[in-house]
Amino acid sequence: MTVAGNIGAKEVRVLFDDGGELAVIDVREEGVFGQRHLLRGANIPLSVLELNVRDLVPRAGTRIVLIDAEDGLAARAAETLAAMGYSDIKIMTGGVEGWGAAGFELFSGMNVPSKVFGEHIEHHCDTPNISAEELKAKIDSGADMVILDSRPMDEYHRMNIPGGIDSPGAELAYHVRDLAPNPETLVVVNCAGRTRSIIGAQSLINAGTPNKVMALTNGTMGWHLAGLELEHGATRKYDSVSEAGLEWSQKAVAQVAEKYGVKSIDVDTMKGWQSETGTRTLYLFDVRSPEEFDAGHVDGCRHAPGGQLVQATDKYVATNNARVVLIDDTGVRATMTAHWLVQMGWTDVYVLKGGLDEMACVSGPYAATCPEAESADVKTVAPADVSADSVIVDVADSLAYRDGHIAGAWWAIRSRLADALTKLPAAKSYVVTSGDGQLARLAAQDLARLTDADVAALQGGTESWRSAGMKIEEGYSNLAAEREDIFYKPYDREGTVEDAMNQYLDWEIELINQIKRDGTLVFPEFAP
Repeated sequence: MTVAGNIGAKEVRVLFDDGGELAVIDVREEGVFGQRHLLRGANIPLSVLELNVRDLVPRAGTRIVLIDAEDGLAARAAETLAAMGYSDIKIMTGGVEGWGAAGFELFSGMNVPSKVFGEHIEHHCDTPNISAEELKAKIDSGADMVILDSRPMDEYHRMNIPGGIDSPGAELAYHVRDLAPNPETLVVVNCAGRTRSIIGAQSLINAGTPNKVMALTNGTMGWHLAGLELEHGATRKYDSVSEAGLEWSQKAVAQVAEKYGVKSIDVDTMKGWQSETGTRTLYLFDVRSPEEFDAGHVDGCRHAPGGQLVQATDKYVATNNARVVLIDDTGVRATMTAHWLVQMGWTDVYVLKGGLDEMACVSGPYAATCPEAESADVKTVAPADVSADSVIVDVADSLAYRDGHIAGAWWAIRSRLADALTKLPAAKSYVVTSGDGQLARLAAQDLARLTDADVAALQGGTESWRSAGMKIEEGYSNLAAEREDIFYKPYDREGTVEDAMNQYLDWEIELINQIKRDGTLVFPEFAP
């Protein structure tokens, strides 16, 4: 069945510049994608396509170009998308290497548009920086300073600069006057590597923070490579913003909005746009903290903490030239996030005036809908009823499998279950599991089509198994596929961590030269 036409690499290159909505989706596994890919291609692996594509490409009529390695994944993805109601689908001929063969640039790594933007900002703004050795000397001397970690709490908790306080991206300008009320206090911003250190420090500078602000060169990686000890398990973070802190930050972002042309809309305009989502894509993002989002957010709004949205735009938005509306309660975090997206070249990004005041809100975490998983025609089995003779197949990502899986389970990649069957033990029955069981239902349905054995999905997935107190083990035993589903961060790679860190940092610095050769992403120029 043919559900998609073909398109050449040079034709795709033209589409990037025509101003229309376009989603270029690479459906290979993340680990393979991270080795070679288009700069402005979003990675939505075929294995998790149904689970993620509605969030990343919410409008069914969006022009979609699918990319693979000429291994049939794009054709399979096209059939899936067509069944989900997507109607304008093409497959790029020649796969990812066809892009390179046409004379265009291929990139390695993840979140590359955001990473290269960080390098661009450092060069363009001459963002001040401080080395790990210099920072350690200031700490030892008792200098008047505060270290602000611009990453989410889970990353900060894993490792941080000793004494650092967690204050993710968009929170920096919101809380800085409370965290460093004395203008003479030095403010140092760090992340794991470079991007969020640079963007975080420059955020404070752009906001007119009276303190001297510096980015920690190469973040926690630079600290580790300098032979210095990191802190682990810390939970320090900012307190609620004070009245004085809020007053300062709102005045600051008013100036930021004027300088960078940040646009705002009212609730009636947003509701009008919501009625047009059949013809124009609209993304609604709440950029506050996870705790605030869970306590109450606009119905249908996704959570995208401001710093993370700037750090990994392609993880939230796959449709180029779509409308984006940012929401918070005071305008500070939404405006600071928007001013970075404007500088990244987003032309239709807006801040909702009045924030949450006039909107109906719901509480709890955001949960993506996946009707395909809910309606999958599969048997299910409770943890207590899994037969000792069944082979358990775990299709969660390989990092999650490493960190805890059902004892004796085998690991496989959903999109490659046919190959996995040649490595799995022969069995009369297979039980498929994943973290919460959603992906397992889809994979069990696929597996049932490939074997005459009995196939069932584990009710509630591995989480329900763990909750029942049943045996869990760690490690990479029983692999029925190569571990190429994840592009491993330096901290997660095997072998010498220091080598991986140095390679990563060298790669990040070189991006500024590579993007010039590419030409598909040009950042607007603003005076520093």
